[in-house]
Amino acid sequence: MKAWIDLFSTDYGLMSLAVILFVIIMAIYFLRVFLGLMDETGKSTHE
Repeated sequence: MKAWIDLFSTDYGLMSLAVILFVIIMAIYFLRVFLGLMDETGKSTHE
């Protein structure tokens, strides 16, 4: 329980939370970009 309190109430906890959220958002973005490029490449080679 203290870990949750530290995460949301201290400056280093909030910075850690920001980094965690940034990494998750970046992973979702790269996943969408790479899947889109794979789909685009697959369509161009089969036509």
